[in-house]
Amino acid sequence: MEAEQGRAKGKKVIGFLVVIALAFGVGVWSVHMLEGLNYIATDDAYITGRIHQVSARIPGTVRRVVVADNQTVKQGELLAEIDPSDYIVKVQDARAAYLAELARYREALTRINVAKTNVEIQATSLRQAETDSRRAERLFAEGAYALERLEKARTATELAKSQVKSAGEQVLQAQAACELEAALVKQREAALAIARLNLGYTKLRAAADGMVTKKSVEDGNQVQPGQPLMAVVPLEDVWVVANFKETQLRDVRPGQEVLIHVDTYSGQTFSGKVQSVMAGTGAAFSLFPAENALGNYVKIVQRIPVKIVLDRSHDPSRPLRVGMSVVARVRVK
Repeated sequence: MEAEQGRAKGKKVIGFLVVIALAFGVGVWSVHMLEGLNYIATDDAYITGRIHQVSARIPGTVRRVVVADNQTVKQGELLAEIDPSDYIVKVQDARAAYLAELARYREALTRINVAKTNVEIQATSLRQAETDSRRAERLFAEGAYALERLEKARTATELAKSQVKSAGEQVLQAQAACELEAALVKQREAALAIARLNLGYTKLRAAADGMVTKKSVEDGNQVQPGQPLMAVVPLEDVWVVANFKETQLRDVRPGQEVLIHVDTYSGQTFSGKVQSVMAGTGAAFSLFPAENALGNYVKIVQRIPVKIVLDRSHDPSRPLRVGMSVVARVRVK
């Protein structure tokens, strides 16, 4: 009798547990159903950000590298230095050439002033010659002047006119020479500016706050213009790119709340917002986009990148690094 009562109690307990399990399953299923209606999610997502490539702008020998891999740097901080000796000499040569050309330009200005003064002197001489010629004409008409002296006065007037014309031409020549010297001064000034820029390029500085990565340069290396030496990644300026299926994006809008789970930090949820949706699918901007007119078309659901900006209030002890895999869940309702 007691055994039968025990079995009955056992069946009741099992039945009760089954009911609880069913209720729990229904509850979980209901939650998932509601979440599926309110959220869209994808695990095809990752952290990305700006990568500032540090490259040489001039050729030379690396004098020293003052940073190490994964070192945090500030904007403007010195990263490496190319031997400046050759570029210092070039600045000195360019400055000497500029000063010499500037002196020649000033001499040309002086020649213009001298030529203009000569024009004034010759013009005064011409006025005097014309006065003497008119007096000689009057005296000759009165019979008080010899023909020979009249002809000399006329000749002096013509000579004075020629000297005024010649002096004017000398002014024009001096002005043309001065314009040429002015152009050469600007050319030498530009060469000096370039030499100074190149000297400044011997110091490689960080373009932004961030972390040094992909350092491939050491002391004594020969470098060429455009050669990448390292990169600076600002870890405070990262965002998420989530590649959602095109069938998921009907209700996605900028400003919507996003929950982000980073694989590295399991159990922690980061928050963010949708900033924008890309203008096309990833395949449309690939190196070899699909050509659907070839006759072998197979329809494939495409993915469209969505940019998600992160809230800046996340735990600084858990930095987000470029390339980390994440799961993004956008609240669409």
